[in-house]
This record gives sequence, C-alpha cells and structure tokens, in this order.
Amino acid sequence: MSYARSTSPTDVLREQGIISQVYAWMTAGLLVTGAIALAVAGSESLTRMIFGNPLVLIGLFIAEIALVIGLSAKINSMPTALATAMFLAYSAVNGLTLSAVFIVYTKASIASTFFITGGTFGAMSFYGYTTKRDLTSMGNLLFMALIGLILASVVNIFLHSSFIYWLTTYAGILIFVGLTAYDTQKIKGWAAKAQSEDDMHRVAILGALNLYLDFINLFLYLLRLFGKRN
Repeated sequence: MSYARSTSPTDVLREQGIISQVYAWMTAGLLVTGAIALAVAGSESLTRMIFGNPLVLIGLFIAEIALVIGLSAKINSMPTALATAMFLAYSAVNGLTLSAVFIVYTKASIASTFFITGGTFGAMSFYGYTTKRDLTSMGNLLFMALIGLILASVVNIFLHSSFIYWLTTYAGILIFVGLTAYDTQKIKGWAAKAQSEDDMHRVAILGALNLYLDFINLFLYLLRLFGKRN
C-alpha cells in the first residue's frame, strides 16, 4: 500500500484508531475460529464428515490458501465489504480444520497454551509497535526461515523424524515470535499512511489477517510443547 504520510496530531490519532481496529478484527477472527472449532469437535457427524473424507479436508486446505492469497493480493482493488467477508470466511474455514485441536488435546491444556500464546503475542506486538529499530531486515530473514520451516515440515510428513519434529517446533516458535513484532511494525507503517476511509478499513483487515496468522501459528507450535493429549 502506498499512501502519502502525514504526522499531524490528527493523523496520529487516526493511526491509533486503525491499530485498534486491527486488533478488534483479529480478535473477531479468533472468536469465529474458536467457536466453530468447538462446535465441530462436539459433533460426531461433522467430525466424521471433515476428517473421515480426505477430499473434504484437502478442499478445506485449498480454500484456506485461496482465501489468504486472494485477500492479500487483491485487497487494494476489492470492495471493503468483500475483504471483510473473505477474512471472516477464512476464520470460519480455519475453525473447521482446527477443530482437530479440540479432539487431540485436552481443553485445559488448550486454554493454558492459549493464555501463554496471548501473553507472548502481546509482549512482542507491543515491542513491534513501540520500538524505534527498523525490523525490516529481521523480517526478511524470518520470511526466508519460514520457507525453510515449511519445507522441513513437508519433508517430515514422509520421514516421521522426531528430531525434525522438535527442531521445527522450536524454530516455529522463534519465527512467529519474531514475525509478530515485525508485522506489527509493518502494520503501524500502513496505518500511518492511510488516508481515505476505505484505505483505513483495508489496513485494518489486512493487518488483522497478518496478526491472526501469527497468533494461530504461534499457538499451534506452543501447543506441541504444552499440550496434553486426550
């Protein structure tokens, strides 16, 4: 997004308002995901339909990828209502696949891990928002590390190596802790440059998507450490 930047007191207040919307939409996405995941986990028929048919599960994963790529790539040219709907749709579809978490792990360990994730996420997001250090170079390194993490995870689907499993677990935690700070600073920059109401809403939705992904992935990797299986 490329907007003309202004630093007047009014613009600072507007920037803070956009950041508040980012966190509000991120929270809404998490609530949608959690509610749907709980509902599916509590329904034997829905669980069987999703996880008993590989084609359904693959279709859901493809839908998730398509929604994220479509929203990220086309948000500047799509109506804000459509962008909002796509974000909430992604949150809902993610809830369908993440219902497996409530099947595999105890609710107590999910709750405790969620609070650990929230604390860690909050601290790193605060750091990213307040630091004067430019985190761009760190973000580039983290993105390359993320690609390596994805490749290693795919390889381990076939190798079933416990070493790679735990290596990717700790690496994933570090990567998404760093990305939380980097993405927060990046979103702050977007917010400072947004001018029109549509631009502000697009920043809020795209920013919420970025932080939502950081939170969810950090939660899933921490759950590998702290989660207790049923």
